Amino acid sequence: MAYTATIEEETQELKRLYKDLLKGTYEVLSTDDKKEIRKAFDLAVDAHKDQRRKSGEPYVFHPIAVAKIVADEIGLGATSIVAALLHDVVEDTYYTVEDIEQLFGETVARIVNGLTKISHLKKDNASLQAENYRKMLLTLHDDVRVILIKIADRYHNMQTLGSMPLENQARIASETLYIYAPLAHRLGLYSIKTELEDLGLKYTEAEVYYDIAKQIKDSKEDREKYISEFTSIIKESLEKEDFDFEVQGRTKSIFSIRKKMLKQGVSFEEVYDKFAIRIIYKPQSKDEKHDAWKIYSIVTDHFTPNPIRLRDWMTQPKSTGYEALHTTVMGKSGKWIEVQIRSQRMHEIAEKGYAAHYKYKHGSGKETGLETWLNKLKDALENTEVDAIDFMENIKLNLYSKEIYTFTPNGEIKSLPKGASPIDFAYSIHTEVGMHCRGAKVNGKMVPLSKELASGDQVEIMTSLNQKPKLAWLDYAVTSRARSKIKNALKEEQKALGEEGKEILRRKLRSLKIKYNEKTINNLVSFFKLKTSLDLFYRIGNGSISNVELKKYANQQTNALYSFFRPKSKRKKQDIYIDQDEVSQKFDLLVFGSNEDSLPYTNSVCCNPIPGDRVFGFTTINEGIKLHKKDCPNAINMRANYRYRIVSAKWIDSTQREFIVNLMISGIDKVGIVNDVSLVISNSMNVNIQNINIGTEAGYFEGHISVSIKNIDQLNTLISNLKSIEGVMKVLREKLSK
Repeated sequence: MAYTATIEEETQELKRLYKDLLKGTYEVLSTDDKKEIRKAFDLAVDAHKDQRRKSGEPYVFHPIAVAKIVADEIGLGATSIVAALLHDVVEDTYYTVEDIEQLFGETVARIVNGLTKISHLKKDNASLQAENYRKMLLTLHDDVRVILIKIADRYHNMQTLGSMPLENQARIASETLYIYAPLAHRLGLYSIKTELEDLGLKYTEAEVYYDIAKQIKDSKEDREKYISEFTSIIKESLEKEDFDFEVQGRTKSIFSIRKKMLKQGVSFEEVYDKFAIRIIYKPQSKDEKHDAWKIYSIVTDHFTPNPIRLRDWMTQPKSTGYEALHTTVMGKSGKWIEVQIRSQRMHEIAEKGYAAHYKYKHGSGKETGLETWLNKLKDALENTEVDAIDFMENIKLNLYSKEIYTFTPNGEIKSLPKGASPIDFAYSIHTEVGMHCRGAKVNGKMVPLSKELASGDQVEIMTSLNQKPKLAWLDYAVTSRARSKIKNALKEEQKALGEEGKEILRRKLRSLKIKYNEKTINNLVSFFKLKTSLDLFYRIGNGSISNVELKKYANQQTNALYSFFRPKSKRKKQDIYIDQDEVSQKFDLLVFGSNEDSLPYTNSVCCNPIPGDRVFGFTTINEGIKLHKKDCPNAINMRANYRYRIVSAKWIDSTQREFIVNLMISGIDKVGIVNDVSLVISNSMNVNIQNINIGTEAGYFEGHISVSIKNIDQLNTLISNLKSIEGVMKVLREKLSK
């Protein structure tokens, strides 16, 4: 419907909007606050007077609506309301940040500047989008109000998205589901998050959205009757106990119902908890929890609870600060219904998130959930060495995922993302604990470092000064803190190994009668198809480049025909012989699954992945495994509907791949034989011990050792070194047990 208001009607509407804005503020405004808001309101009206939205209405209606959301639904104060009114002024009009600072002060100017920077971010491709997201979150690190106002801005844009061109609707809605809805959730803005999800679904899967909306509407009468009967029983009992309370009945969001349908593989009718009852009470005593459990007891006196659906978010609030007691009970007609029990304080925090946190903070010195989350975010933001796509994955995994709560042996609680391992737990205690982690006990039992932790686990980390981070840890570390620390440690180790490799290469070239100079290094880099001299030194140091391969190079150099016809290198000196800070990846092998198997596959035509891309395999019915990029346009659909066909996959540098080898060692027993064997292995070209078991009897010892090695040359060197130990008579390679 076209916008047709007259100038007089628009003027009257502006007056109404201004009164409505002041009336709905969560904070109590002083006279000075109201003056600043009026000044900002008048400036916004004047600055945007010649601008119209796509719908035809005055553009200034948008910043006023955003300010209303900020004041009423998020609950921020005068500074944020002023910044919201002015959030588009610098971007769209002749006013500058300096003007805003002069008129409204440094804080408002900083917030407006942060919002302007976000608006200028381009959205051309996945990598740029991820990098832009990092920049946006950096503004959150400076002042969280920037992101809160940006969420309000996006919320109003989604409410009016119908007036945008169709090609923009899907893009904006997808971005909202990908970034803004999860952000709203993690900042505790549950009602806004729910609306963003529903609106996002409306413009990305309209048919699904309207189908579920129709079914909700069709069942409205029956649902309201059922909720009314249910609540009347509860109300009567609560009134007998003199509770001051309010009972709300609500249908769950369209997006959450759709999510349940997909996750459980059921139809709309089969989703058993489509609606919920919320009991909001005024505490009778100083102990809110006691009152909540008393209400729970009253509810379960009348209705049978589902024991596996009890959620106590009061004793351990979510990292967003959310507190409540949830239970699911069976109603009179055999229908499950969720009951949420909250105090008025808990309800305000659930609805207003950040703002209510600080209203109720009592200066106890304890971190609130929000502050813990912001500290996690700071860790991720400061890890600038991670590329944009990795950063995005880390953020989504660490900040949006479900949480588990684990404990140290002393009972200290550690919140970790679902899927975390003992390695993540170790780094959450302290970087040094993570660096030297050699093993873990979970609930008193030794477990592999790859074990997935669960809520309630008590974890004890064992350390050793001789232990160092391993490449394999990256396969099961999920927190951005752990992954960044491991990667940094591996780079330092690569540099150190590179220095060793340089000296080893110098000696080996001397024995092959080849001069060690810049030209030789350049030729070796080219011969082994590497990128830098550090790549070369590192691979010599870890044994990936063997003596046999070096001899092949030497033979080529002495071949007269090769020397005569070999074209001169087109590379410039400075392009080749450089000691970079980082060993570049040479992706030459694709492996699948946790066992890193090499399997036949074909590239998908929809995203055409290349070596080095973040990928996954999809098992087709007739064409075997198809390889897709993780950000493939079809990835969301495949993961949502055919998760059982997904095969994890990754590109690796085959020279860094390790293989498990079993050795049998035997000989004459002597004091310290186990220590001697361990020392030789740990000193043999970066070989890692996986398992060692040595027994003795009547002066004879026999042992079985599992080690991880990179190639046969490394294995032969290790066997030779073991045989040189005093008392060792035999070292044999055994078959791996199945």
